[in-house]
Amino acid sequence: MDIAIIVIYLGAMLAFGWWGKRRSHNSSDYLVAGRRLGPILYTSTMGAVVIGGASTVGGVGLGYKYGMSGMWLVVSISVGVLILSLLFAPRIQRLRVYTVSGMLKLRYGIDGAGASGIVMAAYTLMLTVSSTIAYSTIFSVLFGFGQIYSVVLGGAIVVCYSSLGGMWAITLTDMVQFVVKTLGIFALMLPITWNKAGGYDGIVDRLGNQAFDLGAIGGATIVTYFVVYTFGILIGQDIWQRVFTARSPQVARWGGTAAGCYCLLYGVAGALIGTAGAALLPGIEASDDVYADIAKSILPVGISGLVLAAAVAAMMSTASGALIATATVCRQDVAPLLRSLFTAQPTPASDLDPEADVRGNRLYVLATGVIAVLLAAMIRDVVAAITIAYDILVGGLLVPILGGLVWKRATGTAALASMLVGAIATVTTMAIVGNILANEPVYYGLVTSLATFIAVSIFTASTPDHVLREWTSRSTGRPKERSEPEEPATV
Repeated sequence: MDIAIIVIYLGAMLAFGWWGKRRSHNSSDYLVAGRRLGPILYTSTMGAVVIGGASTVGGVGLGYKYGMSGMWLVVSISVGVLILSLLFAPRIQRLRVYTVSGMLKLRYGIDGAGASGIVMAAYTLMLTVSSTIAYSTIFSVLFGFGQIYSVVLGGAIVVCYSSLGGMWAITLTDMVQFVVKTLGIFALMLPITWNKAGGYDGIVDRLGNQAFDLGAIGGATIVTYFVVYTFGILIGQDIWQRVFTARSPQVARWGGTAAGCYCLLYGVAGALIGTAGAALLPGIEASDDVYADIAKSILPVGISGLVLAAAVAAMMSTASGALIATATVCRQDVAPLLRSLFTAQPTPASDLDPEADVRGNRLYVLATGVIAVLLAAMIRDVVAAITIAYDILVGGLLVPILGGLVWKRATGTAALASMLVGAIATVTTMAIVGNILANEPVYYGLVTSLATFIAVSIFTASTPDHVLREWTSRSTGRPKERSEPEEPATV
């Protein structure tokens, strides 16, 4: 029965991919769902993309190891969603661009901002790889396949529906995945495990009061979660691309706020499930196995299938969102940058035809998906790779992106300099410390990037007025202010 539930679920994902294909008539439809998502679809798709395997399987595992203190990983993610939605999402939605690098070019008027697309593409690609590996572990448990076959099976399904229907298909699958995750975590797993563990009193009797110590995971770890994950959410292409799908600034703000509140509750629920699991199933060595072990050992047949489907849904929603983000950045930012380095030819005319444009986007999703599946089949531990991508993303890109949103005096030269200095400082600190997973690299990257950004902005020429007028018009939704008329020439 558990296998049947998963198979039906995967079949539904493919069906939504075919349906989305019929709605994708141009790049706007394919990449950002025509910028037409209302509150329900937007909230569910935003909640689905940020709640992935790390938040579901990882969050339960942290709860198993650290008790309620394990919630801080997902809480830091939810805070990032709330800050983005309340402070920046309306302005981002109005820009009518496709990528974060597109925002940088619009704000600063520089072509060099496309270089940031390389870092962003590396980050979203590794996010796709990690999610692919994560849901392949569920397939290994259910079907008895090895890692390679499980990666190929799951990856083929995600690549198929993502490449066929683009963001419309991903949005619809996210809606289903959001419902499945909600039912699996809140309606099934949490009440059943909590009841079998004897509630609060039963857990305290078995584990002691330290199970509910919110600081058990360590203050330094909590701070690092907020620095890396909260800031990462603020500037991630996979998250911004969902903001671009909102039909209005109000939907982007309040739909995102609802998604952030949902993520907060999800983090608390995951920690509660993990804590109850520690009381019921002591001795599990690998924290990533806790979720599946609880489903198999504690939950009845059928319900366990729904709960495992919830885990697969969480991982697939992140994988598909990261996959289309990678393809979008590669086509919109990286490919033009490489083309400008090796040829002076303009963009092919076929790219201007809507149908050809959709086919081009579809090929990019297919190609990046194949690369992600191949990497997932070869790599068993991607923690180090993801850490590098996240640290360089935050250390190198956070300051110029947020600085451009909040500081009018910021300049393009400062943005490029802070990107370069922040990324170099992050990587250099990794080499000096000798530990990729250390906390110091991202802090040094942020500090040096901020100092460079402020200093260079002060000592370089301001952004041209025509660039700022275009930026202000787009970001505020107001018509461009007319420049002062020139004085008539004196004869």
